[in-house]
Amino acid sequence: MPDSVVGAPAEKTEPQITDEGIARLRQRIGIPQANPVPPHYLRPGTDAFRTVAWSYGDDNPLWADPEYAAASRWGGPIAPPPLIGGDSIIGEDVLTEAELARQGELKGDPLRGVHAFYSASQREWWAPLRADTAVRRRNALVGVLDKPSEFSGRAVHEWNANVFADADGTPLAGQYRLMIRTVRSESRKRNKDKVFEAAQWTEEQLAEVDATYAAEGPRGAEPRWFEDVEVGEQLRPMVKGPLTVTDMVCWHVGMGMGMYGVAPLRLAHRNRQRVPRFYHRDPQGVPDAMQRVHWDPEYARRAGNPTTYDYGRMREVWAIHALTDWMGDDAWLWKLRVEFRKFNFVGDAQWITGSVVGKHLAEDAHGVHPAVDLELAVTNQRGEVTAPVTASVLLPSREHGPVVLPAPMGGATTLDGTLEAAVAHFART
Repeated sequence: MPDSVVGAPAEKTEPQITDEGIARLRQRIGIPQANPVPPHYLRPGTDAFRTVAWSYGDDNPLWADPEYAAASRWGGPIAPPPLIGGDSIIGEDVLTEAELARQGELKGDPLRGVHAFYSASQREWWAPLRADTAVRRRNALVGVLDKPSEFSGRAVHEWNANVFADADGTPLAGQYRLMIRTVRSESRKRNKDKVFEAAQWTEEQLAEVDATYAAEGPRGAEPRWFEDVEVGEQLRPMVKGPLTVTDMVCWHVGMGMGMYGVAPLRLAHRNRQRVPRFYHRDPQGVPDAMQRVHWDPEYARRAGNPTTYDYGRMREVWAIHALTDWMGDDAWLWKLRVEFRKFNFVGDAQWITGSVVGKHLAEDAHGVHPAVDLELAVTNQRGEVTAPVTASVLLPSREHGPVVLPAPMGGATTLDGTLEAAVAHFART
């Protein structure tokens, strides 16, 4: 007879990564899917450009001052790079009737219950977004990689792509997000012995932060020539923080509330009907979105963290800000990859430092591109690198002339082509 007690509740089984679940997930690769919520900006203009830049502390007039931008090589304001991508900021879905009919195939999670965390992001920019322009987007799962994991024995790397084009079909940019799936119990074991000490700041330390802020600023109209840049050259440090809840509020004003569609009052009621599992009751019995972990310490503790913390994408955007300040108006931010390795808690400050690690001439269907490669680190006051970053920037050249905009991934020329190129790329990553 089995060693069990009749009528005793069965032991709850920990969700596991299985070959079957991975196979079902892979069946979704390349199927275009609808974004879960409408874009925050339908026709972003200079007001949206300015508000987005303001939300992460960027005062570059190239984004939002029409008179200043008219004198630049772009002939008018262009969107700050963080706006072109990023969850649900911009982009109206482009889906055929046949693709809409397939959306039922994407319901449910083949690895339901297996922990997912946003681990890394890759971005490419191919053309500027002008003011008052409609933006189209395509979204799909593009890669599912079965990986060994040092903490859980097995992990799944899910790459999701969002690609964007303007109303004329010109590809603008691609954002590729890496979600790592691991067994929750292993994640809890890994974090249980960590000791957290909230940051405390003296007047002297705050004065050092203020001195870094005071030294910052965009390079602006002075070109940074390819020939003048040397390998080993250091970027001027940039600081972000100490992080406050107010910083998070300002972030949401510019960037919107993200893919969960968090909204107030009657709109919140409707959203609760759409995603009820995303809402939990607060100490007063009122349902509120789990996004509250970013501004309510009690909600953060319920989620297994010692206090409130940022969004990983904030540090991605801060790295972009450091690069656009450094490169000047005539340059072009081409590629960026960032990994999110540690939390950035409220009260923490992050310094963005970096250097040039390579120079080369890249060539594609659009021409020759004088390019520099950079490595950056986002580092907190504890000396921990919370987000390592690599990037490639195209610079004007005395020999080769002004920056030539790069060809999209895989040489694609259409929005569909950029999504297909992403599937091909991440299948071999």
